[in-house]
Amino acid sequence: MARLCVNVDHVATVRQARRTVEPDPVWAAVQAELGGAIGITVHLREDRRHIQDRDVRLLRQTVRGKLNLELAAVEEMLKFALEVKPDQATLVPEKREEVTTEGGLDAAGQEDRLKEYVSRLLDGGRQVSLFIDPDANQISAAARLGADFIEINTAAYSEAKTPTELDKEFEAIRAAVLQARKEGLGVHAGHGLTYLNVSRVAALAEISELNIGHSIVSRSIFSGMEKAVRDMVALLEGASADNGPE
Repeated sequence: MARLCVNVDHVATVRQARRTVEPDPVWAAVQAELGGAIGITVHLREDRRHIQDRDVRLLRQTVRGKLNLELAAVEEMLKFALEVKPDQATLVPEKREEVTTEGGLDAAGQEDRLKEYVSRLLDGGRQVSLFIDPDANQISAAARLGADFIEINTAAYSEAKTPTELDKEFEAIRAAVLQARKEGLGVHAGHGLTYLNVSRVAALAEISELNIGHSIVSRSIFSGMEKAVRDMVALLEGASADNGPE
């Protein structure tokens, strides 16, 4: 059965919109683990648009399960990962202008450059995963680089508009999963998965973990909203009572 790692980046996105202290992704991670997540995923971007260094450091101290740090293959991020020591480091592509990650890492085209980063992370005791598209050449490159896992980019499947397109993208994922296992790689998957489309991917027995963030954070706004509103109303009513009748 695929286990769940929850990505709490979007909690930090809301916080950074006002440059304030709430909502705290560290507290969101606590609730996610209480809800049954076996791990927490965060992407520390070079521009620090959502997750901050402080968040990762605190998560390293508080996450009871697995801490998966997504990072670009650049020296600054590598040094940070080796210092903080997440359980897993996932190398991802990164563009400053993108809203979210667009496409998988080109492991095949950057194999020589990535070799050093993967080696240093492995030597530092980190498990290494590469976020790649469901492509045979990329999978083989990940195996040659010595990665422990690949994370299959499920964006094309998640964004499919017709049943035919959906079936095509699912078959690409299935083929990628089977190839990865034959090449000795562990298999994770994620990007764009929702409550409506996740079951088919989760049913693939070879996938051990799914990374899901936006859909879970989106639902939490509503499923957790009632209590948040009640708490705020109680504060307002309490303040009114303390001040006496108007």
